[in-house]
Amino acid sequence: MSTGLGFGATVARWVRRTLVGVVLIGLVLVGGTALRVWQVARIDDYSHADSILVLGAAQYDGTPSSVFQARLDQGAELYRMGVAPLVVTVGGKQVGDEYTEAEAGRDYLVTRGVPADRILPVPVGSDTLQSIEAVAAALHARGLDSTVISSDPWHSLRARTMARDAGLQAWTAPTRTGPAVYTRESQLHGIIRETGALLWYQLTHFSADFKYKGDQ
Repeated sequence: MSTGLGFGATVARWVRRTLVGVVLIGLVLVGGTALRVWQVARIDDYSHADSILVLGAAQYDGTPSSVFQARLDQGAELYRMGVAPLVVTVGGKQVGDEYTEAEAGRDYLVTRGVPADRILPVPVGSDTLQSIEAVAAALHARGLDSTVISSDPWHSLRARTMARDAGLQAWTAPTRTGPAVYTRESQLHGIIRETGALLWYQLTHFSADFKYKGDQ
């Protein structure tokens, strides 16, 4: 009887230790990923590239949302700095929309002084992964293979990871304006969301995209 109780206690102890170990590993994995999201968000790499990639966001009848405008303004600034001779805008459209995100982005960049013949709209993609894969195909078709990504700071690591997986040499110089960075709350929201989205991508190689709070 005592032997059976002792064996049961031993099993229960090992189950508890295993559960604690799994929880600790999960915390380390999540915490480490969140740290990397935060670290890459702070990087501004202005190394010369073949292109500047401005990732799409919501647009309304051709007018970029505040999140999209911040990304586009950064893309225009990178072009003026001579980081790359070509700016790529990307993104499809919702049912009923007249403009794609790529077209709205192109038109906005022209108003910011970027020559129309220096802009390549890629009107494809409803999430980051689809968009980046479409851009990689468009750049490779032109013999180009490097890009600097303009997006929100917290989006940088996932976008860079996807771009490199798609065969591009990619680095980041994110916007420092817009709803994604206005408040501590929006910054924390972005880090948490991107940590989960990056872990999901690394596990499944599918995208998990959600609108930024304040993307309007």
